[in-house]
Amino acid sequence: MAKKRYAICGVSARANGMYIKPMLDAYRPHCEIAALLDPDPVRFDNCVSKFPELQGVPTYRPEQFAQMIDETKPDVLIVAGADYTHADYIVQGLERGLDVISEKPMATTSSDCRRILEAQANSKGTLYVTFNYRYNPIHSKIKEMILEGRVGRVTSVDLNWYLDTYHGASYFKRWNRKREISGGLSIHKSTHHFDLVNWWIDQKPVEAFAYGALNYYGSNGELNPAKEDGRFCGTCRVKQQCAYYMRWSSRSKAVAPADDHLSLFDTKTKSYSGYRPDACIFDSDIDIEDTYTAVVKYDKGAMLSYSVNFSLPYEGYRLAINGTKGRIETKEVVKRSQSHGGEQTIDYFPLFGGKETIHVVHRQGGHGGGDPLLLEDLFLGPDPAREYDIVAGAEAGTLSVLTGEAVWKSVRANRPIRIDELLNGEG
Repeated sequence: MAKKRYAICGVSARANGMYIKPMLDAYRPHCEIAALLDPDPVRFDNCVSKFPELQGVPTYRPEQFAQMIDETKPDVLIVAGADYTHADYIVQGLERGLDVISEKPMATTSSDCRRILEAQANSKGTLYVTFNYRYNPIHSKIKEMILEGRVGRVTSVDLNWYLDTYHGASYFKRWNRKREISGGLSIHKSTHHFDLVNWWIDQKPVEAFAYGALNYYGSNGELNPAKEDGRFCGTCRVKQQCAYYMRWSSRSKAVAPADDHLSLFDTKTKSYSGYRPDACIFDSDIDIEDTYTAVVKYDKGAMLSYSVNFSLPYEGYRLAINGTKGRIETKEVVKRSQSHGGEQTIDYFPLFGGKETIHVVHRQGGHGGGDPLLLEDLFLGPDPAREYDIVAGAEAGTLSVLTGEAVWKSVRANRPIRIDELLNGEG
């Protein structure tokens, strides 16, 4: 296959680790990095220091997007900056007939989703949304079991997602804590979960009702050691009284779990201009929720009962999928929490008959081994041996975002929100 030229829009830590490193390594015969684009020039220096072979690759600011396309002539855009930047790059790329690979969430608002759908409908290019959770071997096995008819017609799904005091708190230390940038966590994080359910059951969400609250973070958080704004972990005078900080650190050293891709207590300002990823989780300008409970109705009759909590003692999820012929159950506990753990399996209960426990082969790589398989599909084309669709596009990206927006808008309005309201610009 011919080598393709890629432009990276958003030179983030995610772009560096998920895309640039593999493109310079395993996928070098298939990929050429033609350009880097970011609003912060410091990120270019940071990227080149990690990957010296990118020295001399042209760099551009967002307002130079058209110039970048004209001068470097990429075949594909990779969109990996802050969430609110995704839509503009996606639309501009599709309007120029380019393929686009976008990090999730595809967008942060229903209005941006409408723009993307219109651009995709009129483009010879294709948008791919990187829902890597689909590729986790547990999750793909569940998809296969449903396709095999093991549960029959899916009637209901119970999904409870737990983020621990390390991972959950990280969103409130970074830009994610502002809805105008991230869409809130029902979009930034929960689109992963909503997409999984949509994909598993092959049904489209039509309505959501939810409750939500900011229970742990913000200035009114019960564990806030002092009500004052503008603190940073690296310089905070009261951090030794902060339970969230001390859960992972000691008085002499900030310690972060080695197996995680986050930098919860990162105080290195040289990686960014005017931004630090260690802002205080108790600042008063936090305007998103950290706890949700929601119900989602689907077009073929299924119902989802969903909850997510961003401050719990351990991390993982519990899932049950019920159907007319049986039930699937599984649970995951992240190894970061030392007091919990164990191999993840799937329990299958036929409606009439004995329980079957399925042991799934685990793989190396991020997100349960899903990331490497996703990259193969993106850079080599979909696996011809796979008998079902797994690569997500504009429609899947839209449905996940609209469900997340319906959830937070339902919290505000205290009423069910229909997906078509949002799609038609009525919500």
